[in-house]
Amino acid sequence: MTTQQPGMRDQIAAQSVIEELLRQQLTMPPRTRFARFWGINPLAADSVAWYRGAQGEIEVGKILSRLPPEWRVFHALPIGKASADIDHLVVGPGGIFTINTKHHRGKKIWIAERSFLVNGQKQPYLRNSTFEATRVTKKLHGRMPQLPPAQAVIALVNPASITIKKKPDGVSVLDATDLRRWLLRRPVQLDEVQLVELAAIIDAPASWSAPASPTSSDLMAQFALIDGEVKTARVRRVTWTLLSFATVATLVVFVGVPLYEKFALGFSAPSSDPYLALDVAVGVAVPRTPVWKKTWTAPETAKFTG
Repeated sequence: MTTQQPGMRDQIAAQSVIEELLRQQLTMPPRTRFARFWGINPLAADSVAWYRGAQGEIEVGKILSRLPPEWRVFHALPIGKASADIDHLVVGPGGIFTINTKHHRGKKIWIAERSFLVNGQKQPYLRNSTFEATRVTKKLHGRMPQLPPAQAVIALVNPASITIKKKPDGVSVLDATDLRRWLLRRPVQLDEVQLVELAAIIDAPASWSAPASPTSSDLMAQFALIDGEVKTARVRRVTWTLLSFATVATLVVFVGVPLYEKFALGFSAPSSDPYLALDVAVGVAVPRTPVWKKTWTAPETAKFTG
């Protein structure tokens, strides 16, 4: 009995990113009860980028999973050196697409012909995406020379805004929510016979720079555990922040305002009523007419009769 070797089709979205995230987390000691109670982030400093990257690739993977069956989707394909991989490779009637996922929640994206800025910071995404598409084209053309070139796509997950000043040459930049619709609108370039042959080439581990990694049955479970801990910690931090603001506001209303009124009235009293401050201080009403202001009445002169 022979065991079927894992193919590249078995790679899951964000597989290589999650594997690196788990390796990074091995350096983190278990959180104490104190840390859990106060919502200390369970991620190591070097793990944050990997965690966000995994979130983005998983989200795009879900979107691509809703493509019709004539479309084939592959994830985390190793290419080149230094653990580089293609986030998603999609082949269908509309052609071949290398999809580079970027998770920039709440960030402002600005794009020009040769520039890609995230909150004003320049990023090499256009160059990298073009390079990936070129490498895939070269690799596949070695087996199927008649294929159209791979098209580079950048899928942005949860950006605050996307401003395209001028469309980049050779790279399509999309909000991930528009990705499925955009792919389905591409003009037909490949027929089913070509797609079957192409999918077989992509699925073969020998086509890539590293063999397919066997997908651990609990890889996603481990990520889900980390994801749950991160989200719980965030909720705790927000809760404690809100409680702190509420406590300060309560102290201001019930302690700060009375004290302010007391001292404000106490300091302003001498100019209008010299005894008002004393009333406030001792809590006893003091006669309002000072002794030195009372009217003096001369005694009546004795009357003599003669």
